[in-house]
Amino acid sequence: MPVAPSDALKPRKTPRQARSAATVAAIFEATIQVLLMDGYHGLTTTRVAARAGVSVGTMYQYFPHKQALMYAVLEDYLEEVIAALEDASERLQHAPLAEMAEGLAHAYLDAKLRGMPGTRVLYVVATELETASLVEDIRQRADDIVARLLAGAPDVRFDDVSRTGYALRTLMTGTVQAVLEHEASPEAIAVLRSELPAMCRAYVLARADRS
Repeated sequence: MPVAPSDALKPRKTPRQARSAATVAAIFEATIQVLLMDGYHGLTTTRVAARAGVSVGTMYQYFPHKQALMYAVLEDYLEEVIAALEDASERLQHAPLAEMAEGLAHAYLDAKLRGMPGTRVLYVVATELETASLVEDIRQRADDIVARLLAGAPDVRFDDVSRTGYALRTLMTGTVQAVLEHEASPEAIAVLRSELPAMCRAYVLARADRS
């Protein structure tokens, strides 16, 4: 279960109907667009409301202030990344180890690139808010997904699968962030697409015990 935000960052309410969910989705998309245009410090709820085509009053029905909105957008984005890893893990069950590692790398990178160019500004948002608990929760859930998948590899075993899963997740997240946060050129992304799966495959094969 996702970690609960602090009281200061909690939304006023959670959308429960399709129409409300669509409204919140439009607000999230508008938030990313305003962030890209005006940056974190230039964003206001008034600008987001205008971009989303909703009233400021509608905004405040869900988010009491800018920080709560930003937190919700970041959480939604991170949950999409977790969902991508979960889907990949289900699809890769019982696959050979090399295929597992490459599949996880592709799934993680694809999830990050789907959010571009918003992914880049959300790295900034994460440093501006009280997100330590949220980010740690996401990291732990990702580590658990990766470790469970590796533990089911049919062709190898690991002396410490949790340690290996943690290192593999760190390899993926650190490498992708280093590129997307500071460059994200088409050439750099092309290198990521070709080399990240190879890096992940090489690591897990090096750590695996085939005896």
